[in-house]
Amino acid sequence: MNLLPRTAEEFSSAEYWEKFFKKRGEKAFEWYGDYNKLCGVLHKYIKMQDQVLVVGCGNSELSEQLYDVGFKHLTNIDISETVVTQMIQRNAERRPDLNFQQVDATQTPYDAASYQAALDKGTLDAMASEEEGNLAKRMLTEVGRVLRVGGRYVCVTLAQESVIRLAVEHFVQLGWAVRLHCLQEVDSGVEKDSFALPVFVLVCTKFRQPMPTPILEMCLGEDGAPTRLTQVPELLSAVREQQAYSVLRKRLRTESNPNSNLSLTLCHAKTGLPRYTLTIQDCSPKAKVPRSNHFAIFIVPQGSETSWLYRSNEGQKQLAASANFRRLVIVAMHRNQEYADMQAVQEELSPMVMELAPPGMPDNQQVPFLSVGGGLGWREEINRGVSQLSGEYCVENVKGEDGELYRRLVFLSNSSLVQSESRLLSSNATGSQKKKNKKRSKPAAPPSTSTSSMTVDSGFLCCSHHEVMVAGLALLGLNRPDNKDNRVSVLLVGLGGGGLPQFLRDFVPNISVEVVELDPVVLGIAKDWFGFRPDDQLTVTLGDGLERICALEQKGTCLFDVIIFDADNKDSTVGMSCPPAVFVEASILQKVRNLLTPRGIFMLNLVCRDLVLKKSVLDRLRAVFPSILSRKIEEEVNEVLLCTCGEKKPSEAARILPALNQSAKDLQSTLSSTVSLVSPVAWVQRPLSFTQSLGVWLGPCSCCSRSL
Repeated sequence: MNLLPRTAEEFSSAEYWEKFFKKRGEKAFEWYGDYNKLCGVLHKYIKMQDQVLVVGCGNSELSEQLYDVGFKHLTNIDISETVVTQMIQRNAERRPDLNFQQVDATQTPYDAASYQAALDKGTLDAMASEEEGNLAKRMLTEVGRVLRVGGRYVCVTLAQESVIRLAVEHFVQLGWAVRLHCLQEVDSGVEKDSFALPVFVLVCTKFRQPMPTPILEMCLGEDGAPTRLTQVPELLSAVREQQAYSVLRKRLRTESNPNSNLSLTLCHAKTGLPRYTLTIQDCSPKAKVPRSNHFAIFIVPQGSETSWLYRSNEGQKQLAASANFRRLVIVAMHRNQEYADMQAVQEELSPMVMELAPPGMPDNQQVPFLSVGGGLGWREEINRGVSQLSGEYCVENVKGEDGELYRRLVFLSNSSLVQSESRLLSSNATGSQKKKNKKRSKPAAPPSTSTSSMTVDSGFLCCSHHEVMVAGLALLGLNRPDNKDNRVSVLLVGLGGGGLPQFLRDFVPNISVEVVELDPVVLGIAKDWFGFRPDDQLTVTLGDGLERICALEQKGTCLFDVIIFDADNKDSTVGMSCPPAVFVEASILQKVRNLLTPRGIFMLNLVCRDLVLKKSVLDRLRAVFPSILSRKIEEEVNEVLLCTCGEKKPSEAARILPALNQSAKDLQSTLSSTVSLVSPVAWVQRPLSFTQSLGVWLGPCSCCSRSL
């Protein structure tokens, strides 16, 4: 009998719970736990000398177990005469003073304020489905009447959302304090379809005067520190999260699935802020894993969580295959959190991650913690702010796995994506020092030089798609004698940290660049933190890129040799994160072509996971541009498209790429001869062959997509 929901949202579904209660059958009260499971929290809120009203006792053994350990003032009520008779007969000899009465819990004969505690094990859950919840409300009202000031309603519940909302809102309106304990099931090697949902204990305390603001608290376990919440929906959300985690844990303990790629986020107990994200990756059943390699934990170095290996599903599978364990838990640490050292992280994570071990792992199995270089990596946040257009952002310095220091801009609405990145150099670094720094160093160690004395290396392109765009300038034939003195005009939509336009200005002869940037905050970040310095050759227009293109096209007096779209899409509901969908509408693409010189190139950074949408974009591009070269960025979703106006025949494709390869070498020679006061051109140290960079010919034949 499988009672587990497929998603956390199903815990809010009335249909799910209706099926649940139909399926649970005779095992109902077993799932709420016995005295051994509940005693810790019950003893915390109910004293042995208290007068206790047990609401809807049924035939549960809980009252008998409480009586046996010293609770002698229990009044057990149930509406069923049969149950009451059975319980009286069952306890006549051993517990003659244990009181059972046939009483309707919604209208009891007891005096007001006559009990110090009311204990409910599953009764609220059963009654809440009757009369659209009105029956349960009458019961809760009666409980409130018979409890004294300071008395507690202690309810053992499965926390169906409609039930817990009904009870919590009822007592909050009365000004009572509300606390909810989540008691996670202890794994005991039970079978796959055994019960997996956690049991909750709701504790509502009656005050003499109603509290002016709600007191809502959530505790994990019987002794967990309470987390204060401000609104009922927050409490309900916390309940769903615990239910979802319990189901996830049960599934992980009973089955392996190399295709599932499950993940969960662990939050700081006091602040509630995300602290760790755990991704569970199981190995393939066909993998040859050593018998002792059951389970391992991999700690992603700080600053490396955005790399393909740790962020993408494909990369995580590759990492797990390299580690060669039956199950690998990949742990990413969050920004704005402090981590002392690897030992502290291990001690903090061990209790939680051990609950995620694969089925069949021996109890005494040693579980290794793996990392790169044995450390946690290094990250330094140097600025944080908010843009009205792009949301919250942070600028951070990180130490890469190559030992180099980098500066990054990250918008926290998509914290796994690096918006811009630049390499940092010591202000007094020499060429020999930089050559020495190329040796790999442990990423865990902080930099020996203060980052405040470091500068951005404008001669180094961190982003592979920018390398391809620079290589694409070879299409202009810049090093041909007839083009040597010709000016090159570039229109770039999307500034980021300004690395690409600044590189073009500093290292490409006779170039002028206009950048259009929508967000003034991004321009400020580029100037303040990425060394961006516009001048007569590199200008910035603040405004909408599409409006600028339309205005220029309408004016008709300005043409560009290169137009680049490198702007991200803020609408996460679309399967294309770059560019915004409107940028690749047919009418806009036609305006772009109208703004290009006869030799002009349109460069598009396309990041699209929706294959249908991607095909539509490519079809629109082919309808406007006769020739298209494409380069897929390795280990990324990015694809750079170079679109030209000159029509080429499919038979020319074989000759185009070798010619471009030579042009690329000529361009690199030109760039190498350019003298920079900042640093030598690092891009030319990583030469790009067009047979490597631009490997797919997409036009003019729409069906031709083979690698060349």
